[in-house]
Amino acid sequence: MKKNSIGVLMIVKNESAHLAACLDSVKDWVDEIVIVDSGSTDDTAEIAAKYTDKFYSHNDWPGFGKQRQIAQSYMDSTWVLALDADERVTETLKAQILKAVDNGQDQCYKINRLSKAFGKFIRYSGWNPDWVLRLYPREKATYNDALVHEQVAVPQNLKVGKLKGDLLHYTFDNLSQYINKTTLYISAWVEQREGKKKSSMTKAVSHAFFRFIKMYLIKRGFLDGRHGLLLALLSANVVFTRYADLWLREYNKGGK
Repeated sequence: MKKNSIGVLMIVKNESAHLAACLDSVKDWVDEIVIVDSGSTDDTAEIAAKYTDKFYSHNDWPGFGKQRQIAQSYMDSTWVLALDADERVTETLKAQILKAVDNGQDQCYKINRLSKAFGKFIRYSGWNPDWVLRLYPREKATYNDALVHEQVAVPQNLKVGKLKGDLLHYTFDNLSQYINKTTLYISAWVEQREGKKKSSMTKAVSHAFFRFIKMYLIKRGFLDGRHGLLLALLSANVVFTRYADLWLREYNKGGK
């Protein structure tokens, strides 16, 4: 690998609808693509084979953070660019990434993710700007152990900068996709907190209410029109379900 080589890190499962478009946005300028699959039953493996020979299967799911650590263990590049299959690198962002890796390995970089939900790019609702740390030196940083909402653990000696340009994020086309994805996140969130965090129906209702107020009013979700209202309601329901599920698990174990 060359001095400032860039490797794409991906963890996937049943991403045949998105994978090719994501890889098309990076295939001509990155040095390595590493994909770790967790049990796809669609054409994900066949699609990946057209872009890389570094495709690995790890079906014993350890959580998002540890799965990304596994993917990084297969990498040789000096820089890691972590992507999800439903994301696309724009030309502006590409130029920024190539410039950043030439500035030395004493810095990590955040990228602004612009998300499209139900057919519309969401520019308010607390969704934008959405700064995510995705570019970092491989030998100096890696992801934490979180089951869900994993993050890169940045050593104190590394600075964190921001890159211009957007990482386009194609999230949900319909409610079925939204429900399937958020159900996984809800379960992981509750498992992380079971036995460590107390809940109640009062907390479930109050947290859900304030999530709606935050997204729709404070974060100006109303400026996203009907999509903003829909997202605020859906997000409030997710919060309610998290705390209700946590309370039910406590109740069924003899709690109150």
